[in-house]
Amino acid sequence: MSHYLVQVAYTPEAWATMVKNPQNRLAAIAPAVEGLGGKVKDGYLSFGDYDTVAICEFPDNVSAAAFAAAASAGGACKTFKTTPLLTAEEGMNAMRKAGGASYQPPG
Repeated sequence: MSHYLVQVAYTPEAWATMVKNPQNRLAAIAPAVEGLGGKVKDGYLSFGDYDTVAICEFPDNVSAAAFAAAASAGGACKTFKTTPLLTAEEGMNAMRKAGGASYQPPG
């Protein structure tokens, strides 16, 4: 399965709700992720541009995109970003393939 970095910034209304009723959002999203064939591997609250980050597995890009669409449609997220991740071995394989590509830069 492929790994994805999911970064979320909540709306002020979502924060107000969570301050009144603290909740583990990783546990809350797990059923939706699992329903799409994925798994929440790890996650953290953060501060800065994003309020929560999670590492999720999904069987494919379509499933990851479906989760992003469903979570965004819920209205609690003001920003939702999904970044596909490569393992070190996958990255090295990509570098090997790039080394054999016939791409010519402009100039």
